[in-house]
Amino acid sequence: MVNKHTTITHTDIYHSRLTQHQGLAMVVIMIGVLITAIDTTIVVLALPEIQRGLKVGLASVIWVVIGYLLVITLLATQVGRLGDMFGRVRMYETGFLIFILGSLACALSWNEASIIIFRIIQGIGGAFITANSGAIIADLYPLEHRGRAYGYNSIGWNLGAVLGIIIGGFIVTYISWRWIFWINVPIGIGAIMLAIKIFKDKTDRQKHKLDPLGMFSLGFGLFGLLWAVTKLATTSINTSILSFLIGGIVLLFIFWLIERHQEEPMLHFSIFKIPTMTPSLLAAMFQGLANFAILFLVIMYLQGPRGLTPINASLLLVPGYIIGSAIGPFAGRLADKIGPVLPATFGLEIQVVALFIYAHLAINTGLWLVVIASIINGIGASSFFPANSSAIMKASPAKMFGISSGMMRTFANIGMVFSFSVAILVASRSITKKLAFAIFVGVTNLHGHLAIAFTNGLHAAFYVLMSFMLIAALLSLLRGKKINKPLTT
Repeated sequence: MVNKHTTITHTDIYHSRLTQHQGLAMVVIMIGVLITAIDTTIVVLALPEIQRGLKVGLASVIWVVIGYLLVITLLATQVGRLGDMFGRVRMYETGFLIFILGSLACALSWNEASIIIFRIIQGIGGAFITANSGAIIADLYPLEHRGRAYGYNSIGWNLGAVLGIIIGGFIVTYISWRWIFWINVPIGIGAIMLAIKIFKDKTDRQKHKLDPLGMFSLGFGLFGLLWAVTKLATTSINTSILSFLIGGIVLLFIFWLIERHQEEPMLHFSIFKIPTMTPSLLAAMFQGLANFAILFLVIMYLQGPRGLTPINASLLLVPGYIIGSAIGPFAGRLADKIGPVLPATFGLEIQVVALFIYAHLAINTGLWLVVIASIINGIGASSFFPANSSAIMKASPAKMFGISSGMMRTFANIGMVFSFSVAILVASRSITKKLAFAIFVGVTNLHGHLAIAFTNGLHAAFYVLMSFMLIAALLSLLRGKKINKPLTT
C-alpha cells in the first residue's frame, strides 16, 4: 500500500512539474508571437509618420510592411530546417536576438533605404521566431493537447495586435514613430532571458541541407509579382510593370523545376503526399490572402470617407481582437475533441460573414456596425488558426516538425504579402490611383462624391476577399472528418 501510494505521489509530482514547465514555455512562445504581432499592426498605424519623417516615396512606403512579410515567407522553411539541424530552441533564441538588433536599427534609420533594409533584418528574426515556435509546441505537447496549445498561441497574436493598435496609436499621436521599434528591445531581452532559463533542447538533431537556389528563385519570383501589383496600384500598366510580372512568373516556374530535383527542397513535396496536408496548407494561404488586408481596408474606410484619426479608427477594432483572443483556447480544445475540420471551416465561414458586413459599409453607416464586424471576424480567425495549425502538425511526421511548421508559415505569408497589394489594387479602381494610395497610408482623407466613389471601391475589394475566404473554407471542408496518418518516410 505504501509503495503504491508513493508511486502515485511521484507520478503526480512529475505531471505537475511537466504541466508547470509547459505553462512557462507557452508564456515564452506567446511573447514571441505577441512581439511579432505588435510589430505588424503597430507599423500600419505609423506608416504616415514614417513616410513624412523619412521622406519615403508614396509607392515605396508599402515595402516597410511587405518587405518584412516577404523575408519571413522566404526564410520560414529554411530556418525551420535549421531548427531541426541545430536545435529549435537555439534557433528560436537566435530569432529574438536578430529581431532586437533589427528593431534597434529601425529606430535609428535615417532614410527610405535604411528603414526598408532594417525591416528586412527584423523579418529575418521574425522568421526564426515564428517558424520554430510551432515546432517547439509540437515537441512540448502530445497530439491530443496541441489544439489547446495552439489556441493559447492565438491569444499571443490577438493580444499583440491589440497592443500594437493601442500603443501604436498613442506613440504615433503623442511621442514619435521611432518608439514603435524601441519598445521591442526590452521585450525581446526579457523573452531571451526567459527562454534561456526555461527551454532545453532535448530533441534529436536531424541532418538537412539548405536550399539557397530554391529560396532565391522563389524570392525574386514573388518580388517580381509583388512589384508589378504594387506599381499597378499607383500607375497604369507599362513595359516595366509587364517585365516584372512576366519575370516573376518565369522565376516561379524555374523555382518549381529546381524543387523537383533538389534532395531537400525548400517546399518539401513529400509532405503533399499526405492528403490532409495539401488542403490545410492551401487553406492557410487563402485565409491569409483574404484576412490580412482587412485591417488596412477598414482603417482606410475610417480614416478616408469617415475622417477619423488613426487612434480613434484603430480603437474601434480592439473589441474584435480581445474577444478573438478569448475564443482561441476554446476553439483549440474543441479541435482536440472533435478534430480540426469543423472548427477551422466554421471559423472561415464566420469570417465570410464579417467580410459581407464590411462590403456594405456606407459613408453614413453607424460605427457600431464596424465593431460588430470586427468581433465576428475575430471569432472566425481565432477558430481557424488553432484548428488548422493542429491539423498540419498532427499530420506531420515528428522528424519534420520544423519543416512543417515553416511551410505552414510560408503558405500563410504568401497569402498575406499578396493580400495587401491585391486589396489596394482593387480598391483603387474607383478613384485616382495616387489619391487612393495616399488614403491607404493615411496621408489624406475624402469628402463628398469622392468619399462615395472610394467607398464603392472598398466594397469591391471586400467582395474579392470574400471569394478568397470561401475558397479557403471549401479547402478546409475537403479534408473530411478524419485527419490522415502522418507520413513516415
